[in-house]
Amino acid sequence: MSKIKVAIAGIGGRMGSALLEGVLQSGDLALHAALEHGASPLLGKDAGGLAGGACGVKITADADAALRGADVLIDFTRPEGTLHHLEISRKLGVKMVIGTTGFNAQQKAQLGAAAQHIGIVFAPNMSVGVNLTFKLLEMASRVLSHGYDIEIIEAHHRHKVDAPSGTALGMGEVIAKTLGRDLAQCAVYGREGVTGERDPSTIGFATVRGGDIVGDHTVLFAGTGERIEITHKASSRATFALGALRAARFLHGNVPGMYDMQDVLGLK
Repeated sequence: MSKIKVAIAGIGGRMGSALLEGVLQSGDLALHAALEHGASPLLGKDAGGLAGGACGVKITADADAALRGADVLIDFTRPEGTLHHLEISRKLGVKMVIGTTGFNAQQKAQLGAAAQHIGIVFAPNMSVGVNLTFKLLEMASRVLSHGYDIEIIEAHHRHKVDAPSGTALGMGEVIAKTLGRDLAQCAVYGREGVTGERDPSTIGFATVRGGDIVGDHTVLFAGTGERIEITHKASSRATFALGALRAARFLHGNVPGMYDMQDVLGLK
C-alpha cells in the first residue's frame, strides 16, 4: 500500500517540527516536501536533521516545485503564507490541512472558494481533545442558554502573535451559533474602567500571554449559585500534530470540499 505523500509548511517552526516527527514516525505517511520562507537559514538542509536524522528531503522556499506530486500540504504558518500556498495547491490539485489562525472574513472566503476544487480541513485547533470540547460546549450551551453568563479564558506562550486565540474564537463561534447569536455582535474582548453591568447576551474573552504555555482554554458558564467550567489544557504540540495527520488521512479518501475536525472525528 503506497504511503500518503505529505508536505509541511513552516518546517522549522515549533508546529512544523512536531509535524515532521509525526510523519517520520508513522507507517502510512511519507515526507514529500519541506517548506520554509525565503530568508530561512534552513534552506537547502535535509529536513530530517530537525528530528535528529536524515530523510533525503531538502528544505526549500520554492513551493511550486516542491508541491508537485504531493497528496496533501499541512500548513500552520501565517495567513499571507497560507494563502500563497493555497493558490499553488489549488493549481496543482494538492489537498490542504490548515491550522493557521488570524484569517479575516475576506481571507476565509478565499479558503472557501478553493475548497470547491480541492479538499481542505480548516480548523482553529487540530487537537482531538479540543474538538471533543467543541461538541461538549454545544451541548452545554443548549442546556445553559438562560441565566448563565459565558466567559472564555485562554492562555498561550509569550511568542503567540494573535489574540484571542483561534481556538478561543472557535469556541465562541460554537456557543454563539448554538444560542442563535452573531459572535461579531455579542463578543466582548476587553474590559477596563467603568463598564457598567454585564450584558447577559454577551460572550466575554480574556487573554493571557506568558512563558511557554502551549495552550489552555476554559469556558465558564456562571449562573446563580453555581459555575460550570469546561477546560482543555495542552501540554505538548504533539497533540495538534497528531490531529493534523489524522486530518491528512481523512482528506486522502474524500472529495473536494471544506471540512473541519468535527468531520474528521465523525462528531457531526
